[in-house]
Amino acid sequence: MISRRQFSQAVAVAGLAAPLVTTATAHASTPSWGPVKQVRAGLLDIGYVEIGPADGPVTILLHGWPYDVHSYVDVAPALAARGQRVLIPYLRGYGPTRFLHARTMRNGQQSALAADVIAFMDALKIRKATVAGFDWGARTACITAALWPERVKALVSVSGYLVVNLQQNQEPLSPQAELGWWYQYYFATDRGVKGYEQNSYEFNKLIWKLASPQWNFDEATYAQSATAWKNPDHVAIVIHNYRWRLQLAQGEHRYDGLERKLQAKPVISVPTITIASDFDGPNKDGMAYRKQFSGRYEHRILDGIGHNVPQEAPEAFTKAVLDISSGA
Repeated sequence: MISRRQFSQAVAVAGLAAPLVTTATAHASTPSWGPVKQVRAGLLDIGYVEIGPADGPVTILLHGWPYDVHSYVDVAPALAARGQRVLIPYLRGYGPTRFLHARTMRNGQQSALAADVIAFMDALKIRKATVAGFDWGARTACITAALWPERVKALVSVSGYLVVNLQQNQEPLSPQAELGWWYQYYFATDRGVKGYEQNSYEFNKLIWKLASPQWNFDEATYAQSATAWKNPDHVAIVIHNYRWRLQLAQGEHRYDGLERKLQAKPVISVPTITIASDFDGPNKDGMAYRKQFSGRYEHRILDGIGHNVPQEAPEAFTKAVLDISSGA
């Protein structure tokens, strides 16, 4: 889910990897985009979906928690039909994505996730791409655009500028706003870790319902995404992500330089469309983060839509990607 605030900070380093691409036959995706591929990139062996012409302009779609690549089950084919080469990686801790080494810290801090995107692009020899996402994916896309603007053609971010500022994140919100982040405090406890590990299927279904109260998803749709949380590192990544935001867990020194850069709230200069939905509450008008974007910019509001915008409103999300990338 998105962070406690619309303003925040942090970012990432990326390791280069040989562009070894394989097919993970054990992880079948939907019939519309075929089997999941694997590529060694930085610290990870990343599972990803690819659809569309190999020589088309690249769009990278990033999912959030507790979701997976199937949030783009309608968006990806629509973009591919318009000539886009669409790549949807499983984030660290999801689906077939695995750490290359057992001793690597299972780190969920925001800069690590953004570093993964750059490593992913390097491994596939992608110089520049449009990046788009929601929830953790929007934060990761924002950070990638802020710190590596030369690698980002255009940006689509649901809920706007989501970079976490650790110092500001220590300030209390209104009681009503704090209630919305109950799971973050739950995850701060040992009981919460055990509870999420034992009940992740029902826990995440509750989050889906709370975040998208008007989305009447069926059990098959939910179950399709739920397979991604069987990843052996999933619980560790999720718990660390939320504890790190509250400064209850340390990050890795390899990302310290990037995290320091983000404390200055770097302005995003690439062409951007931000999308707000009912989930964004008082920030729906986008004014709280407008000054964080200096390039070509547009803000779109979707009424009656919850947090999982690409799956709840695929036409609107697809149009945003095509509109912002076409003129970039």
